[in-house]
Amino acid sequence: MARKTGSHSEITGPRIRAAALKLFARHGFAAVSMRQIAAEVGVQAGALYLYTPDKETLLFDLLKEHMDELIAAWEAEPRGASPRERLEAFVRFHIRFNLERPDAVFLSYMELRNLGPGNFAAIEALRRDYENRLEAILSEGQAAGTFAAPDTKLATLAIIAMLTGVNTWYREGGRLSRDRVGDIYWDMVRKSVAA
Repeated sequence: MARKTGSHSEITGPRIRAAALKLFARHGFAAVSMRQIAAEVGVQAGALYLYTPDKETLLFDLLKEHMDELIAAWEAEPRGASPRERLEAFVRFHIRFNLERPDAVFLSYMELRNLGPGNFAAIEALRRDYENRLEAILSEGQAAGTFAAPDTKLATLAIIAMLTGVNTWYREGGRLSRDRVGDIYWDMVRKSVAA
């Protein structure tokens, strides 16, 4: 199929991903058709298949991109020397990163179930990789006597769930600023694992 006049792969590919992200987050993966995505981008439905073999692959690519960006951003984040400083950095980073990407976070938690076994396993491995980074901080703090969590894996999952939950209620311009939310959540996390 010929490309639409003015179409460029370096422009159209990102526009397709952005449209799919928005539509999947708004209406749900199952309710969105490839035709709807194409209409949002302004291309023929068949043109989408120049960029992705199918809708599940498009979802997988969005979820993988989000996890890759999350892990890379955490790797680039200044963290401090002590487990306490690294835990605070993680808490503030996780909230900040996810509040800037509400649609991607929503997809990561609500649409993972729409992946086939191989794609699901790949995204789950990336999630475990990210979780393991927090668990390592908690384990180091436990060994140093700074933290006292009866089970570091459970504490890891609870902390991530709590931090990610900010996306469900936070509204820009509301009564709490992002920084204040970070302060309050850091205080709660710190107290939950304090020795």
